[in-house]
Amino acid sequence: MQGLDVSQLKNLVVQPALEALGLGGETAINLLTGTALAESRCAYVRQIGGGPALGLWQMEPATHDDCWNNFLCYPAGRRFSRVLQGMLGTDQPKSAQLVSNLRYACGMARIRFYRASEALPVQGTAAELSGYHKRNYNTLAGAADPMANTAFFRQAILS
Repeated sequence: MQGLDVSQLKNLVVQPALEALGLGGETAINLLTGTALAESRCAYVRQIGGGPALGLWQMEPATHDDCWNNFLCYPAGRRFSRVLQGMLGTDQPKSAQLVSNLRYACGMARIRFYRASEALPVQGTAAELSGYHKRNYNTLAGAADPMANTAFFRQAILS
């Protein structure tokens, strides 16, 4: 299956969404673009096989809700909360917009990474980004393969 043009996703969705949150920069942009490639191949908006993950960044509704309930509603997250609220449409619940609202879904994925205790990689190489994705977005028991996914993060960097 062919997905979205990666360069357009990176420059027209990811970069503006992260800049709006004040959480941009080259490493973060490449991380979020590579994550969309690794998670959904930039093609699927619902998890293959019937799992709960939604959107290009394949965030589960429980993870989405945890971001809101345990971070975005507290003082440390309120500045991000205001920006994310501005990205939302009014016709669907927030978690449903992970499928239909690319900017919001990207913003929520960035919040997931922001909450990680590990800082973003300094160099931002494809291998570093892939490993960071595995440790901080996927789970140790999850299906992500950092060696195989390095190619997706390389594609993100080169787009």
